[in-house]
Amino acid sequence: MDEYTEPKHRVNQQLSCSNCGAILKFAPGTHAIACTYCGTHNQIEQKSEEIVSEAIQEIDFHSFLKHNKDRGLKIEVKTVKCPGCGAVSSLKPNVTSDECAFCGTSLVLDSASISTLIKPKALLPFGLDHKRAIEVFNGWMSSLWFAPNNLTRIARQNEALKGMYIPYWTYDSSTYSTYSGERGDNYTETESYTDSDGNSQTRTVVKTRWFYVSGNVQNNFDDVLVVASNSLPREYAQNLEPWDLEKLVPYDEKFLSGFQTEAYQIELEKGFDYAQEIMEKEVRDSVRRDIGGDQQRIHSVHTDYDDITFKHILLPIWISSYKYNDKIYRFLINARTGEVQGERPYSWIKITLAVLAVVAAIFAYLYFSGNLK
Repeated sequence: MDEYTEPKHRVNQQLSCSNCGAILKFAPGTHAIACTYCGTHNQIEQKSEEIVSEAIQEIDFHSFLKHNKDRGLKIEVKTVKCPGCGAVSSLKPNVTSDECAFCGTSLVLDSASISTLIKPKALLPFGLDHKRAIEVFNGWMSSLWFAPNNLTRIARQNEALKGMYIPYWTYDSSTYSTYSGERGDNYTETESYTDSDGNSQTRTVVKTRWFYVSGNVQNNFDDVLVVASNSLPREYAQNLEPWDLEKLVPYDEKFLSGFQTEAYQIELEKGFDYAQEIMEKEVRDSVRRDIGGDQQRIHSVHTDYDDITFKHILLPIWISSYKYNDKIYRFLINARTGEVQGERPYSWIKITLAVLAVVAAIFAYLYFSGNLK
C-alpha cells in the first residue's frame, strides 16, 4: 500500500471559488460544491467504477496490523483537541477559532497540531442540509415532554447545530463457535391443592425438563459498524443506524468542505474489540436457536474469528450540544435519514407541577362526586 500524505497548512485550490475567491462548500443532497456568496456551483467529479470498487474494498485486518501499521495509507490533518471533552476534530479552512461541536468549548487554532492518521477510504456525503436539519431538530425538541424552557430556546439557535463527519470502522468476519448448555422442554402436570376455604382443588402447572446439550454454530458478519469516537454517547450513535452503506463514495476532501471532521480516537485494534461485542450478541442468539426447545441455558461459548477485514469510513451527522445544570447533553441527527437520537434533561419543576395538577384534579373529582367525606 503506498504512503499518502498531504502538505501541512494547505487549502486545496480546487475548493476556492474561481469567481470571488471564497471557499466552496459541499452542498448537502447534491454532488457539488457551492459558493455561499456568489452562487457558483462546481460538480464533484464522478469516480470510475474501478476507483469506487477500490474505495469500498475490504483490507485484511491481521496483514495490515503486521505489515502496514506504521507505513500504511496515511493522511496528515491539522487537528485541535478540545480542552473540555477531549474530542479531536479538524477546523474548517481559513477558520482560526470555533466551538467544539460535542460540548461547546471554544477551540483556538493556536493549540492545533498535525495528526497522522489512517486515511478514510470512503464516506457518505451529507444528505440533509442545515435548514432541513434544523426542522428535524425542532420537531424532535417539540415532542419532548417536561423539557426545560432553555432547551426550547437552544433549538432556535441555528449556530448550535453543526455538521460533523464522524469516523467509523467497519469489520467483516466469519465465526465458528462451540458451546455447551441446556435445552428446556416444557410440559404440563395436573396437581391437587387445598384452597383458602379448605376445599380440595386441581390446577394445571407448567414444568420444564432440562437436558445437557453441546454443539457449534457458524456466522458471517458484514460491515459491523463501530464508531471510532469517544466523544459521542455510543448507545445513541448506534441507534442512528441503519446507514445506507451501499452508497459510499470514495474519500474526497470536497465533500468535507464546510464541515468539521473528527479524527478517530479508537484505534483499529480496539475497534475490533467493540465489534466482537456486537457480533457476540448475534452468536449467542444463533446458539439459542441451535439449542432449540422452549427455554435455553448457555453455559459457555468459545468463538474463533477468521477472515477479518476492515474499512475506515466517515459518516455525516448534525450535532448540537447543550449545557444544563453543568451537564452536557448531546443531540445527534443522521444526516442521511433524519433519524434523531439524543440525551435530554427534565424540568423537575414542570414534573412537580404536573403531579400536583393530577392530584388536585383527583381531589376535585372525589369532592364534587361526593366520594370524599
